[in-house]
Amino acid sequence: MLSDTETKLLGVMMMVIMLGMGASLTFKDFAIAMRKPQGILVGLLCQYGIMPALAFGLATALQLPPAYAVGLILMGCMPGGTTSNIFTYFSKGTLSLSILMTVCSTLVAVVMVPVALAFYSQGIEGEWKIPQENIIQVLVVLLVPTLLGMVLRKWNANVGAVIEMIGGLLGVAVILFLIVSWVPRNWPLLLSTGFPVYAGSIGLGLAGFALGFGLSRLLRQDARRSRTIALETGIQNGPLAVLIVVLTFTGTQQQEVLLVPVLYSLFIVLTSSAVTVWFRRITTREELQRDQAKIGSVARA
Repeated sequence: MLSDTETKLLGVMMMVIMLGMGASLTFKDFAIAMRKPQGILVGLLCQYGIMPALAFGLATALQLPPAYAVGLILMGCMPGGTTSNIFTYFSKGTLSLSILMTVCSTLVAVVMVPVALAFYSQGIEGEWKIPQENIIQVLVVLLVPTLLGMVLRKWNANVGAVIEMIGGLLGVAVILFLIVSWVPRNWPLLLSTGFPVYAGSIGLGLAGFALGFGLSRLLRQDARRSRTIALETGIQNGPLAVLIVVLTFTGTQQQEVLLVPVLYSLFIVLTSSAVTVWFRRITTREELQRDQAKIGSVARA
């Protein structure tokens, strides 16, 4: 489990991350996005249609105990995180779509996360239940720095750009913080954890990538936007899930429920890095093919 100091630090770090997320956008971006909202709508469908159902399916198929099932379902219900924006950038994806999807999924999370979590955790009662008011309070509090970031971006674009960069880098730093602070203290728990828990923690992200890409292509998004949506779908906001857990549970309960979000956050960095390299190679190849086609057209002319 996390100490009181680490919990407070995590809360502050999350607020800075959300400030950076807001600073990456202007109110005009939303107006532009609403003219062609298909990509964002497909992304939201993947985020809140695929991921919660996938988490529930994995928890059921793997027959996870209640504590681990709650952690996995919570992870599946989370909105996208700023980490996905970083991986989208390096994969040569559509960065503007990724950022808009992250912000929109976070705004919608105030309604969708409690609804999705309540629906998919109906069979989990008693001490493992996460009160909806806990989730709503955390999300509402985190929306304040998001809106403040947008205001700062409108006031001064340079200040907004610096805050955006800090927020994005801090997203990765939070995951590393979770790993460095939590994993060494809980090494015996990790060694005694069974294969199904690891399968669920790793499989959620991998299956999210595949299903997000497949549904995007099915709904007629181009390949580059589909790869962006795939990354946004598979990369959930792990630090947010950790924050909700530490504010809801204590003691041994907290340690057990926290296991899946921490494992997910650890392995999603590794799997996302591999997927990003793959996507980048595909995008680079497509760009070369387009350039060669243009050269061929000029030569024939």
